[in-house]
Amino acid sequence: MNKIKNNIPRIGITIGDINGIGPEVILKSLAHSKILDYVTPVIYGSTKTLSYYRKNFKLDDLQYIRVKDEEFIPKKINVVNCWEEVIEITVGQPTPEAARASRLSLMKAVEDLRNDKIDALVTGPINKHNIQSEDFNFPGHTEYLTKEFESKDSLMLLINGDLRIGVVTGHIPVSEISKNITTKKVRSKIDILESSLRKDFGINKPRIAVLGLNPHSSDKGLIGKEEEEILIPLIESLKNEGKLIFGPFPADGFFGDGKFRQYDGILAMYHDQGLIPFKTLAFETGVNFTAGLSIIRTSPDHGTAYSIAGTNVATESSMREAIFLAKDIWKNRIND
Repeated sequence: MNKIKNNIPRIGITIGDINGIGPEVILKSLAHSKILDYVTPVIYGSTKTLSYYRKNFKLDDLQYIRVKDEEFIPKKINVVNCWEEVIEITVGQPTPEAARASRLSLMKAVEDLRNDKIDALVTGPINKHNIQSEDFNFPGHTEYLTKEFESKDSLMLLINGDLRIGVVTGHIPVSEISKNITTKKVRSKIDILESSLRKDFGINKPRIAVLGLNPHSSDKGLIGKEEEEILIPLIESLKNEGKLIFGPFPADGFFGDGKFRQYDGILAMYHDQGLIPFKTLAFETGVNFTAGLSIIRTSPDHGTAYSIAGTNVATESSMREAIFLAKDIWKNRIND
């Protein structure tokens, strides 16, 4: 009750790969003192690791407190130690120790999220290859959280202001995309997108654009059959239900002529079809949101960026936006 009354959500932040830029962008984001007026941040990681990066980046004025009993303190940066031993930091290099640390951070945060100790989760970037283990056998955060919170389906949704792009197929090989474009799957993603636009973004009657799979949206069946056999019939059916669903649009022209600005949400058919234009338009301030879950999870739209780790050049814009988006979605949900 207090969290709603005070309107200050507890935002859990996983540290990600400690050898990447995750710790840097987290600390830089929280160095903005005003952020504590809007959220109570809880970092899942290690005070030893944070101290290393705080010293390295000369953030001496940044203060945080280790919390043992998980009674998180407003107006403070709270830290939950997910491991006690000293883990060697090898900046810019993937190591088994860093992979284990990222798993421990994520799993403790998920436990607290499940037990209502935090209100939303922001995930730091992980090395998707290095993190694999018996405890984590997933292509990424999205798939892991979908299973952990027992959702039938979820949607990777990239967000920057009014630009919101979801993808039907995510982390799968290009050779498997076409066979995964089915009426059932596309319908599920549209339903999740529409529901999220209403519940999470407060848009009562969302307008959704659907992109075609093939070049030129198949030119009426000349280049592939998915549009004629799957997408067009589905879109017409949804329109008959009173939904504002449009398309399928050829992806190149859709973004090239600015048509994307006319819609509240866009559904791309595969990962790169959606993420290439998104990152071109919003690389430093974009946010990845997992729609369709009972919990709130956001993340910055970049990876570990080993090549610049430890050099103090990484920008915190995307991480900061991820924290604020988690806060905004939380507010929309409790006011729904």
